[in-house]
Amino acid sequence: MNGATYLTNQFIIAMPNLADPNFFHTVTYLCQHNEEGALGIVINRPADMKLGEIFKQMQIHVSSGTAADAPVFIGGPVQIERGFVIHSPGGNWDSSLAVSDTIALTTSRDILEAIATDKGPEQYLIALGYAGWGEGQLESEMMDNAWLNTPCGKEVLFDTPIEQRWSAAASQIGININLLTTPAGHG
Repeated sequence: MNGATYLTNQFIIAMPNLADPNFFHTVTYLCQHNEEGALGIVINRPADMKLGEIFKQMQIHVSSGTAADAPVFIGGPVQIERGFVIHSPGGNWDSSLAVSDTIALTTSRDILEAIATDKGPEQYLIALGYAGWGEGQLESEMMDNAWLNTPCGKEVLFDTPIEQRWSAAASQIGININLLTTPAGHG
C-alpha cells in the first residue's frame, strides 16, 4: 500500500449506525495501525469494576486510594483477561510501546505495582481486552462509514467524563455526532 494513511495515535469514533454491541457509541484509541492491521483500546466503556479489584486479584499491595478507585474499561472483545495501560510517558516498564511522544501503551505488571503506590505515570487508563482488526479490515470498515477518525485529544482520553467521550471526540473536528443519527423505519 503505497501512500497509505495509518491512524496510529488517533481516535476512531463509532458512527451512530454501527450496531455491533462491542462498539456501539464507542471511542477507540488506536495504539497501532499498519499494513498488518490495527490494535486499539476502547476508552469509554467502563467495566463493572474498579482498579482495586485487579490489584486484589493480582496480589498487588495498594497504598493509593485514588488508584484503587480508578475505573477499569472494557478495551475490546479480544483477550479480555489481559490488561492494558494507556498512559502519559515516563517510567521504564518491562513491556511498553511508545504510541506517540505523549502517550504509551504498557502491558506489564510493573506499571500496575507503581500505580498502586502512586509511583506510576501521572495520567493513565486501565483496560481489559483490546479491539483488533486484520489486514485491510479497518480500512474497509472506514470505507463503509462505520467509523469517523479524529486526532487523539489527551483531554478526551484522560480528563473528559466517560459518558461524554463519544461526543467530545467528534466535536474535536467540529462534528456533533448526535446530529448524524439516521431515523429508523423510513428508507
